[in-house]
Amino acid sequence: MPDTIFSKILRGEIPCHKVHEDAHTLAFLDIFPIALGHTLVIPKEPAPTLDALSDDSAAALGRVLPRIARATLRASGATAFNVLQNNGESAHQAVFHVHFHIIPKHPDGSGLGIGWKAGKLDPAAGAALAQRIRELCA
Repeated sequence: MPDTIFSKILRGEIPCHKVHEDAHTLAFLDIFPIALGHTLVIPKEPAPTLDALSDDSAAALGRVLPRIARATLRASGATAFNVLQNNGESAHQAVFHVHFHIIPKHPDGSGLGIGWKAGKLDPAAGAALAQRIRELCA
């Protein structure tokens, strides 16, 4: 596991504007925010991507993400938000420690902008892919 800025924050080597901490997670303000209230939520477990994360750490993240999102909305005055989580360099991950961005969307338009090039799922190919994923999840 590479030494990342998040591992340095977890060890207390780099300060952060902490908004939440428990035994398994840490949340703090992003120092390069897209919008007011942009918050990062990380597991204390040093996994580089979501698929490498333990079930316990994933469950801990799932418990705190809604609570932090609600607080971020109220504190920032935002009307909506995005949750962004990237895995791998080609998916635009820059820090190789699992992290979720809670990015408020404000009435002035600040926040995350997303382009979505939707395709169409072929029914037969979709059935086969769904079956394969079910098999691998078991």
